Amino acid sequence: MNDSVFSAYLQLGFHHILNLQAYDHLAFLVALAAPFVWRNWRNVVLLATAFTIGHSVTLALAVLQIIPVNESLIETLIPVTILFTSLFNIFQQTRLGAKTVGFGTQNLLAAGFGLIHGLGFSNYLKMLLGKESKPVLELFAFNVGIEIGQVLIVLLALLLNTFAARLLPRKTWIMVVSSITALVSAYILFGIFAD
Repeated sequence: MNDSVFSAYLQLGFHHILNLQAYDHLAFLVALAAPFVWRNWRNVVLLATAFTIGHSVTLALAVLQIIPVNESLIETLIPVTILFTSLFNIFQQTRLGAKTVGFGTQNLLAAGFGLIHGLGFSNYLKMLLGKESKPVLELFAFNVGIEIGQVLIVLLALLLNTFAARLLPRKTWIMVVSSITALVSAYILFGIFAD
């Protein structure tokens, strides 16, 4: 019984992140990985780990009903994290970003943004769980599924970035990808404020 529950929620987590309806989370991961190519995989793993720690904490706290979640605020903040990450990438490629931010600061930002995304993930998982009181196994399995999906997305982004770096100057590719993810975030924000 526990194996089937674990497997079911692992798949739900995996499909939740690898789903075009989750394009906000996809855009964030693409923006996060945009400045890196395959040889920088360790940096991306560290950033993804920081993001994972952040969203794992708030996903657990929200699903276990330890902290309340303001859904409309979180749905607004998620595209803000995408926009900020995209603009950060763009400014790092311009003279405005001449003073580069240290990698430790980038990790802290990724962890902080993970806190916000975890609350977004919790809305979906709570809807699936209904009124179950202590869904520890389901929570763990769902989170593992999300992680597997995220690793896959980041690896694909690194491969694409590496391939693109052979065709375009790296700076140009980072600007293009970050501009696209910034537009995605603006589109989401426009939809939120238009309602």
